[in-house]
Amino acid sequence: MGMIKRIKKEIEIIKERDPAIHSAMEVLLYPSFKVMLHYRFAHKLYGKGHYFLARWVSQRAARKTGIEIHPGAQIGDGLFIDHGNGVIIGETTIIGNNVTLYQGVTLGGTGKEHGKRHPTIEDNVMISAGAKVLGSFRVGENSKIGAGSVVLEEVPPNCTVVGVPGRIVKRDNESIPRETMDQIHLPDPIKDEMQSMQEKIEQLQSRLDKLEKK
Repeated sequence: MGMIKRIKKEIEIIKERDPAIHSAMEVLLYPSFKVMLHYRFAHKLYGKGHYFLARWVSQRAARKTGIEIHPGAQIGDGLFIDHGNGVIIGETTIIGNNVTLYQGVTLGGTGKEHGKRHPTIEDNVMISAGAKVLGSFRVGENSKIGAGSVVLEEVPPNCTVVGVPGRIVKRDNESIPRETMDQIHLPDPIKDEMQSMQEKIEQLQSRLDKLEKK
């Protein structure tokens, strides 16, 4: 894809997914737009073996935007990084198409692997603010990672993961439309467990009261 087409596509992606953007000119100020242009250039340099120049370009982008993308990462079309400060994408990360990342997301390694050390994020995945995905496994297409979650193992397609460590709390065979992929309407397994415990305590208290009356 030519540079002009690439720039137009990046502008359309941001305008489509961020309601705060009202004009194409505003996109030019957007950190996600800047970092993706730098990444595409750095990735080409990296692929040609110009590793120092590639890292120099990527580090300049990191200083300007607060988003660090290693030039060796493989990123498909339609990546959207909302706000983006603190986002880190490691060298062997693979990201599919139409993926959304929020601020503070880390796609990193555990420090124990060699070779492929970072996750593979498949198409249409949303990773919410502050989530950490660590290791060389897959996050299946159409999945959602809740804010602040720490994901350490593979996530099948069409799943919702929350918690530390991350747990699958929803799984079905239906695709998740992009327009429903918000960070708020996620299951809360801890709240559900506490509610279940409260109900059991009330049942036990009721039985105890009956026994005392006898």
